[in-house]
Amino acid sequence: MALDVAPVPYGRWHSFRLALRMARRDISRHRGRSLLIILLILLPVAGMTGAAALAQSMQETPAERVQYQLGSTQARFRSMPASNAETVQDPVLETATMTRNFTIDPDFTPRNPRDAIPAGYEVLTETQLTLTVRARASHGGASDVPVMAKAVDALNPAFTRKYTLLQGRPAAARDEILVSPGALERFGIRLGDRLTTADGTFAVVGTLRDATYSDGNPILFLKPGQAAMGRPAQGSPLRETMYYLVGSKPVTWDQIRDLNRYGIAVLSRAVALDPPVPSGAAAGSGPMDAAGYVTGVLIGALALLEVGLLAGAAFAVGAKRQVRELALLAASGAEAPTVRAVVTAAGLWLGTIAVVAGAVLGAGGAAAVVGIARHLGSVRFPGFHLDILPTVAAMAMGLLACFLAAVVPARQVARQAVLGALKSGRAPAVLGPWPARVGVLLLVVAIICLAAGRTLGLTGDLDAVAARTPLVAALLTGGAVLAVVALVLLTGTFVKVLTARTAWLPLPLRMAARDSARNRSRTVPAVAAVLAAATLASAAMVLSASQMQEATRTHMWAAQENQVSLPLETAPVPSPGTASAPPIDPAAVAAALQRELSTVQWTQILKGPVLSKCDMQASADGSLPAKTDGVDCRQYKLAVPAGHECPATPQGRVLDGQDWRCNGSMFPAGAAGQLPPLVVGGVDELRALLGREPSPAAVEALNSGGVVVSNPVFEKDGKTTLQSYDVRQPVPGPGSVVAYKPQSNTVLPAVVEAPEVPVPFYGVIPPGTASKLGIHVDNSVLLAQLSAYPEAAEQDRASAALAQVYRIQALGFYVEPGADHTGSELLWLIVGTSALITLSAAGITTGLALADARADHMTLAGVGAPPRLRKALAGAQSLMTASLGTSLGVAAGVVPSLLLIGATRMFAEPVVPWLPLLALLVAVPLTGSALAWVFARARLPVSRRSLS
Repeated sequence: MALDVAPVPYGRWHSFRLALRMARRDISRHRGRSLLIILLILLPVAGMTGAAALAQSMQETPAERVQYQLGSTQARFRSMPASNAETVQDPVLETATMTRNFTIDPDFTPRNPRDAIPAGYEVLTETQLTLTVRARASHGGASDVPVMAKAVDALNPAFTRKYTLLQGRPAAARDEILVSPGALERFGIRLGDRLTTADGTFAVVGTLRDATYSDGNPILFLKPGQAAMGRPAQGSPLRETMYYLVGSKPVTWDQIRDLNRYGIAVLSRAVALDPPVPSGAAAGSGPMDAAGYVTGVLIGALALLEVGLLAGAAFAVGAKRQVRELALLAASGAEAPTVRAVVTAAGLWLGTIAVVAGAVLGAGGAAAVVGIARHLGSVRFPGFHLDILPTVAAMAMGLLACFLAAVVPARQVARQAVLGALKSGRAPAVLGPWPARVGVLLLVVAIICLAAGRTLGLTGDLDAVAARTPLVAALLTGGAVLAVVALVLLTGTFVKVLTARTAWLPLPLRMAARDSARNRSRTVPAVAAVLAAATLASAAMVLSASQMQEATRTHMWAAQENQVSLPLETAPVPSPGTASAPPIDPAAVAAALQRELSTVQWTQILKGPVLSKCDMQASADGSLPAKTDGVDCRQYKLAVPAGHECPATPQGRVLDGQDWRCNGSMFPAGAAGQLPPLVVGGVDELRALLGREPSPAAVEALNSGGVVVSNPVFEKDGKTTLQSYDVRQPVPGPGSVVAYKPQSNTVLPAVVEAPEVPVPFYGVIPPGTASKLGIHVDNSVLLAQLSAYPEAAEQDRASAALAQVYRIQALGFYVEPGADHTGSELLWLIVGTSALITLSAAGITTGLALADARADHMTLAGVGAPPRLRKALAGAQSLMTASLGTSLGVAAGVVPSLLLIGATRMFAEPVVPWLPLLALLVAVPLTGSALAWVFARARLPVSRRSLS
């Protein structure tokens, strides 16, 4: 009978089934190691899935908007800001409008939404207003606090799920109201207590949840016409009334378009749920900006690489423990692919369990967060939205990481000689020079990718470079990942070179060095895992430090830190029967502020060109004020001389964010706050604006009639140009920017005196010079310096006291808080988190290495080594592994991050946090070594002798 050597049908499938069965049995026998691998893969998959779900859950869907805004009504009518009949609203977000014609039509007359409601509907109204509530202060007195209020029949069945009664009962009498839970906490009251407002005293009989506001916001809910709500209180802001249509007939898009022509915006249930045109309401849920996208891709790639290497270290230890049974399998006739499949099948088993559990855990955790947030009354999450694509992508990446983590040890085990494996079970795999050669090749490719990305990002026209940002980000991110992979492959060479001369080291370090060089199959995965973790940590530090520096640089200063500017030009609302608002007494404003705040250090009146006699109040139809003669409507600015323009591309992109011509006071966004752009005064005013003593040159300039400018951009050859313009005569500017044509140009002598921070004012001009130029000057702002930022209660008291002076119900009280001082604390929090991740990687790999070296430690104990030597050896091994891994990782993380920031221009300049990086380099290895020394077992349990 002839011998049949043909392949068995479905032999590969049978061998794969055998590999799956053996892998499953090995997993059940080594539950601790298997659980570790599952957790390593599970946690990042759960984190990515949960983060994607939470990010998507922050975006409101049209159905949720309809539910929370309309309840069960059909539509809502409200006024729409429009200057002509060509303005069109968004079909879902009705407050978002667009038009191709920005010209103000003097014949355009908006209609009242109440008069445009079609027949056949029941109409419910909701009026938003502000009430002044008398609140008890902590010092025993009382203050008037402005609070949001709504006049609405909130418990009407048509508003089901828009308004929800939480506690108490509906308001029945005219002196009963409902409030939000935040109002109870804000005013320290309970149900049944009475609340005193400017419109009467009311009994609080229940708490109400508004689906459009978080419960923490203090809101009062009255019924339409309740108390004095039929007339506006003196000084209250204009109130908006919205009209809800209850009925069965839907409001169509054609009807909405007709209403838009009359300045009426409509949120329709039928249109929002089935938009006839694309809606821009989900613009916030579109692609992330370049900075967020690039940062997320880099951090995500490095995180997956770290997880894969950690899992690889665990698989390497497991494969060594399997070598005997795998060698028996090979001796019985199994081919090398079958032997490899046993280990890779374990990766598939564990990876599948991990990614499924991770996705379920991440989605369940996100759902729990959303549910708890909604239960607590937060509107941050309109609903739970699980995005399938990111979830599947996270699962696929996790499974791929786990599979690749098992491939390398599987190939090493399959290459072991069968006879050597049967003899000792510890026959080393001969790797040869190929890992180092491949590592050098990948390192060259990584350098080429990084260089190409940097070149593409820094050369050529900036507008063209912006279009290449995805390619630049891909090259730089790919180069960073390839660099880490290359360093991992070269780790064995690094270990060999670094441990070649160790005779001068103490005994534990010398033994650790020789053990690392002799057992590189154990050392390389451990160093590689720490390397990937340190790369992730250092990259996160550089990106975070650069982002915080950018936030500080772009902070919009309204004044110096802890300064408040209060208007003196006119009262916001005229008194009844008067044509114009009465003047504000600066002494009264200063006295009220000093009476309520003990931190006021000084006050200073700032004068400037005013518009008191120029009627700039926009009319109801949005038209400009009448251009009457004899009324001074001029304002002033300093011109930018030739050669001092901020370099930019034709599309307006700034070429260099650090250029002195693009920064400083009034740049890049111009005035922000209540300071007069041009201050008329002397040394006292300049001192208040600078927050310090001015220079002798600035004092001399003011005394001689010159101008002290706040930014060197406006000064050239000792001169500056003062331009005047009429605010009633705008001219079209780039995009939707409103510009003004200069009416006069006056060249004046100038000296630069720049403040430490970009306070928004052009400069200070002496009163005599302003008088010669015919500038109408009056009190503009009272500037006050506080010694500390006021607490919320202090702000309430100051706001209430100032409201009495201004004779209004509410006054904005803004104290300049300064740049974000929490940046350094946040950076150190990131440092701590990064160090913890790196330390965890070092701990995991050290534990796996100690488990793999158990036989060596038993040999040491057998020859009489004291327990302290074994503990010192464990600490020395952890120190060498963590030191080498963090050193290589910091280099692999910092360099690509710097190139990434510079090439993509996500921030103005990259920042290297040297001190946190030094802490990572020193603290993590030392801490890991100390923990390894503490937790290493001094006495090993008696073990059965291994067969040789």
